Amino acid sequence: MTPSSMPTRRTTLLTLLGGAATSLPGARFRSYSRCLPDHLTALAVEAYQRRNAALAKLTTPPLVRARQQWVRKTLWSLIGGQPSRTPLEIHPAGSFARNGYRVEKFSFESRPGVRIPANLYIPTNAQPPFPGVLFQMGHSLNGKAYPSYQKCCQGLARLGYLVLAFDPMGQGERTYYGTGDADEEHSRAGRQMLLLGDTATRLQLWDAVRALDVLAAQPLVDPRRLASTGQSGGGTLTMLLAAVDDRLACAAVSCGNTENLACASFNPPGSTDDAEQNFIASGPLGFDRWDLLYPLAPKPLLVIASERDAFGTYSPNYIRSGEEEIAKLRTIYGVLGKPGNLEWQTTALPHALSHALRIHTYNFFERRLRGANRPVAEPEVRPEPDDLLLCGVKPARVSFAAPTLGPVAPASLRRLLRMDEPRPAVVTSLGRERGENCEIETIEVQSAPGVFLPAYLFAPLPSQPAGPLLLLLEPGGRTRQWREGGLCHALAAAGITVCAFDVRGIGDLTPEVGRGNSFYTQPHATEEAFAWASLMLGRPLLGQRARDIQAMAQAVTTYRNATRAILAAAGAMAVPALCAAVLEPSIQTAYLSGGLFTWASLIEGDEYTEPFANFLPGVLTQTDLPFLAKGLAPRRLVLAGAVDARGRAVAAELVQAAYGNGIEVRAKAEWSVEALSAL
Repeated sequence: MTPSSMPTRRTTLLTLLGGAATSLPGARFRSYSRCLPDHLTALAVEAYQRRNAALAKLTTPPLVRARQQWVRKTLWSLIGGQPSRTPLEIHPAGSFARNGYRVEKFSFESRPGVRIPANLYIPTNAQPPFPGVLFQMGHSLNGKAYPSYQKCCQGLARLGYLVLAFDPMGQGERTYYGTGDADEEHSRAGRQMLLLGDTATRLQLWDAVRALDVLAAQPLVDPRRLASTGQSGGGTLTMLLAAVDDRLACAAVSCGNTENLACASFNPPGSTDDAEQNFIASGPLGFDRWDLLYPLAPKPLLVIASERDAFGTYSPNYIRSGEEEIAKLRTIYGVLGKPGNLEWQTTALPHALSHALRIHTYNFFERRLRGANRPVAEPEVRPEPDDLLLCGVKPARVSFAAPTLGPVAPASLRRLLRMDEPRPAVVTSLGRERGENCEIETIEVQSAPGVFLPAYLFAPLPSQPAGPLLLLLEPGGRTRQWREGGLCHALAAAGITVCAFDVRGIGDLTPEVGRGNSFYTQPHATEEAFAWASLMLGRPLLGQRARDIQAMAQAVTTYRNATRAILAAAGAMAVPALCAAVLEPSIQTAYLSGGLFTWASLIEGDEYTEPFANFLPGVLTQTDLPFLAKGLAPRRLVLAGAVDARGRAVAAELVQAAYGNGIEVRAKAEWSVEALSAL
């Protein structure tokens, strides 16, 4: 066996998985809906094994401490870097008193111009210094005013804890977009931030770090007894804070996202969530969500999980992954001599900071911050009206600085796309049939291990003169225009060989729905979820699609012995088509109809409709689509009806000015026999 023919680790994994490499029974086609899921599964298995191998080596305290430092450094690197501390600029906003505590309202700046509304709950029935608790919000639209979160803050204050509660981005007084969905409030800005190499994770984590600065500076608090807790997204933010801040004496994570993406029995697209919970390119490093808790060890940690979350909120692996990971973390606590400091609790109740979970939290803090073993009950609590907790902060959207951009070499573009090294691509013929005024050949091209691209070749009859090869790519897939009298037949009748094909995520390659309750799996089996998973596993879906286009172009031009290949792509397929055309010299002409004008347009406003699959992390720190287009020269590029971030037509003169005179600009997004046959 030659080295080039030896199976790679990923090829072996895909063979074991079986899916994409298996043909449908009694048919010539494969289970194409498994291609993208199985590709991601192979990446997830690699990441899972890589992380497990690293954790297995942590057998001594020095090795554990080195891992803790690595986690902290890696997290900051993944999310965009640690910001610098700037003045907090605290502004008082009033107060009110209740039996056993009072509430001071104020705001502070986590970064210049980023103002955070906060409520400080101060005990009045106990003597300072008080243990301090940073309470972090789950994804409630009213933020710090959410009733069960108020109850927990009030209960802790009446038990003698100084509690700071604040509104995260997109919640409470920081609700920017009015979407009615806190997850989307986070992700709308989070997607945009990725383009500039920043993340919603960094913004939210830094807000928490600065909130802990505020809490630690309170004259009534004991800075040696600081803790963080939170429910759901607040539990996840507590995990993030635990990873980077040594001031925490303990932490209580309630129903946080305690499921790794790369876990056992990976269920594609895996446990993707809103923007701040998804760590871009973490898979290849063997870094995952549970790593966030390792730097806290061996300090006391409580992790609470709702067993119903395995089918009601998160994915089917939620509890299984949590139990596996708590066992690994308990081993680390044992290496550090404190196995009893790690606590795991579950509830059968749904995803909420219920009375029982609040009791678990109170008693954990009593044991760990006060050394008291006597169980406590919840004091009388009564949520206040939302308006009473307001601090007068006006919502402000995340702002973006204008990037300075330029052209990039093909090698740099390949690195941005995180594309695999190209491999020879060949056509496999699955049969020929006579069509109306043409011949139709069913073919397949392998673009990556376990990834097979189906296509139809519509060839002119032998009696017709041979014309160019047209590679046709539509968001609706290869069957969109196949019918008699349709576009593909008509172009073939005009002497043009048409290759209509699918790429990962569209047409017959639309991924299957994963295992589990349909309440979770069906809404989760979206292109966006697969795009997030691809980013987390280190292979952007945009790069995967560009590679598919490149492989199809290479294979079919060779197969047809074509002297001139034209790539025509419509709508959302225009961006991957441009990337592929830059990288693939066999494409002599690229025709992009109704494609995105610039990546920069995606950060110019609050709203956008461009699919997330076309967002590329860090691209606006280096280049933009007009600069990529210059890389096609002297080959031909035609832009027809370019659109902005919201899918609205951009004036032809603006497109020409941005792209320069080396390209052809057409005002309308034409997709017709006349437009395509004239290329």
